[in-house]
Amino acid sequence: MPHIVCPHCRSVNRVPGERLAQGPSCGRCKAALFNAQPIAVDSAAFERFVSRSELPLLVDFWAPWCGPCRMMAPAFEEAARRLEPAVQLLKVNTEQEQAIASRYSIRSIPTLMLIRGGEEVARMSGAMDASSLVAWTRQQL
Repeated sequence: MPHIVCPHCRSVNRVPGERLAQGPSCGRCKAALFNAQPIAVDSAAFERFVSRSELPLLVDFWAPWCGPCRMMAPAFEEAARRLEPAVQLLKVNTEQEQAIASRYSIRSIPTLMLIRGGEEVARMSGAMDASSLVAWTRQQL
């Protein structure tokens, strides 16, 4: 039973693998664990997801002033609809969370990082369309 961090209250839930696609809810706040939307995270929430989630995490490092980042945002949302519940998608605003960007040596944005078991397994810089995002993510898993 994988551990899944609730995108709303950040509590950790254990959900049987066969129930992931059945729309599980958080045991604490009762909200849906999967909303087919990327989850905007601050540093505390990011650490919680990385350290406790047993699902792969696809992280979009972006900034509000970045044109390619804004252009890729709808594609990242579409990728969330296609990849959940197998993957949770997170968004890290590098302007607000500079320590995370520095820790992972983010030099250009948008940068996508796939994290599994708390460790980076793949990284890609530059904007992609939804199909490319999904294909790249599945290829890395």
